[in-house]
Amino acid sequence: MRKTSLRLILILLASTTVVSALAAGGVRYKWRDAEGNLHYSDSLPADANVYGYDMVSAQGIVVKHVPPAMTPEQRAASKSEAAAALSAKGEAERQARDDQQLLAANPTEADLLNSQSQQIEMIEQQVKSLETGLQSLERSLTDLLGRAADLERENSPVPARLTGQIADVRSKIDAQHKQLDRRQTEREKATRGFAEELDRYRALREKYKPH
Repeated sequence: MRKTSLRLILILLASTTVVSALAAGGVRYKWRDAEGNLHYSDSLPADANVYGYDMVSAQGIVVKHVPPAMTPEQRAASKSEAAAALSAKGEAERQARDDQQLLAANPTEADLLNSQSQQIEMIEQQVKSLETGLQSLERSLTDLLGRAADLERENSPVPARLTGQIADVRSKIDAQHKQLDRRQTEREKATRGFAEELDRYRALREKYKPH
């Protein structure tokens, strides 16, 4: 709030200075042309905004500076920088909220470790369930393939129903493998993430530790 008020006061003072100088009739313009030559004049050339200029009082004091107009490339760069700054600010605010929540949800390191252990255990149970289901499907496939092989050895046609069952079980096995891979990847990612979270937690506790 104080910074905003100070900025407003400075703007008002600057505006007052310009108005006073204009009222006194002593303002001249200082500007440089395309070759960089310095000029003083009572009026501005048509392309003054391209290079920028200063308004100078009778005492030679610059009462207002008008910067050069930005090129399309400069405007694009400025816009990109502003967007990056806004994104960085948002990320910093998000991180601060996450840090506060981390500390509030885990009064002690033991609380955090217990929470992480429970989450890992839940993923482990999902992995084991998928592995058990996969073993069951593979046994079913072995049985179906054995029945089909028996028929072929007897030179009997394999019924369409049996062929369909084999294809269905193979499809389920493939889907089960993909689910299992996802859960195992999730477990590995969680383990790495929890290690980083613990390091962050310890750093925060050290930062806010009473001295």
